[in-house]
Amino acid sequence: MKSRSEEIVRASWIGIIGNTILAVLKITIGFISGSLAVIGDGIDSSIDILTFFITLFTAKIISKPPDIKYPYGYKKAETLATKVLAFIIFFVGAQFFISTISRIINGIEHEIPSIIAIYVTILSIAGKGVLSFWQYKIAKRTESSMLFANAKNMRNDIIISISVLLGLFFTFILEMPVLDIITAMAVSIWIMKTAFEIFMETNTELMDGVKDTTIYHKIIKAVDSVKGAYNPHRIRVRKTSNLFFIDLDVEVDKNIKVSEAHQIAKNVENKLKENIDNIYDILVHIEPLGNIEKDEHYGVSKDNIDEKI
Repeated sequence: MKSRSEEIVRASWIGIIGNTILAVLKITIGFISGSLAVIGDGIDSSIDILTFFITLFTAKIISKPPDIKYPYGYKKAETLATKVLAFIIFFVGAQFFISTISRIINGIEHEIPSIIAIYVTILSIAGKGVLSFWQYKIAKRTESSMLFANAKNMRNDIIISISVLLGLFFTFILEMPVLDIITAMAVSIWIMKTAFEIFMETNTELMDGVKDTTIYHKIIKAVDSVKGAYNPHRIRVRKTSNLFFIDLDVEVDKNIKVSEAHQIAKNVENKLKENIDNIYDILVHIEPLGNIEKDEHYGVSKDNIDEKI
């Protein structure tokens, strides 16, 4: 986990430095060229700096060990931070949508920017492309929802910049400004859709669920391979950050010693860790073979796995 947090911190600092360079460059060139669009793009990059400070701050929080107040640790802070990033991305898309509507209502026409403004926009696309690729790479390796959100945010910036250049092409080359409006509207809606999807994806974790329910099949298969362990049931899995918490009941011969039952439980734990990656904690409750408790209506077992999943 320490290595994972360090990678997120490193990725955050790269995002902060990269966006700071782009923001300073675009705002400076914007003032020199007199392009309000480039200045606005520079301000947008300044907002991106904030998103990376959020991931940096959150990386410090999730690296803290469990304590008496948070005995399960601080990992869910990453999910909450991803929610915040989703709101920021949605705001960017909504802002772009509103500005497009404003252009339609007020009849604001595109102005041809200076050539240096176009160059800096192209440079911004390249820079954001590198940042987005890097964030996706680290996000995939660390399974960080925050970095995935930031990578999508960088990708959205690229699409916005490309749509601006396309708008110039549609308006001044093809003389079809309506295509510029359609493109801008489509891009803004797509960005808001992306933000909504990021927001919804984090709900599963906040509600102590898992997206890939095939993990239950892996658990049952692993327990069945342990000698002396029978009928795995009341299996519950929840995910925090990139780690799994697994709770389950296992039946054993009621005539064996407590120490023997304990060893079977340890064997179950070890077998699960061999077959499933990123396990944070496993809780195995031992019951006598054939035990039936009719009030247990939750969790997954062999009998109800198909209807539960």
